[in-house]
Amino acid sequence: MISYPVGNSGQTLVLTEAVLKHFEHHRQLAAEDREAGGQLFAKFDGGNVIVERATGPRPSDRRSLLSFIPDRIAERREIRGLFKLGLHYVGDWHTHSEPQPQPSTVDAWSLRDIFRRSKHQLDGFVMIIVGNASIPESLYVGIGNKDCIQRLNRTARVPEL
Repeated sequence: MISYPVGNSGQTLVLTEAVLKHFEHHRQLAAEDREAGGQLFAKFDGGNVIVERATGPRPSDRRSLLSFIPDRIAERREIRGLFKLGLHYVGDWHTHSEPQPQPSTVDAWSLRDIFRRSKHQLDGFVMIIVGNASIPESLYVGIGNKDCIQRLNRTARVPEL
């Protein structure tokens, strides 16, 4: 597991081993690998936001070497289905073909737009970009809302769960 303190909120974002393995599997390592992506689902345990599931990519997503456009209808189905299992949608992930990725202008706009249009009670959505260096060094992890995105810094310790 890897954890990230969420600003001054007292909360910790935790990425489980299953989620990290999913990211590892979809890194763009070969020149012809297309971007991949999906959604992030978590359970809330006190101050911990535990990301237990990363979905995608789906056959219906549009993918190229430099872009990922998800199937929004399939995403809404995932949100409803996983909510019934006690998991809450908390954000999105996708890959970039660079070692230490940064959000593009399109990435930032997309996160702010999804935050504005969604019905939720969260202060922000998670954005994870998976680069092609080894994990966790290749992860960009941020929290964004309708106004901005803030990068989170990984902690050295793993929280007791």
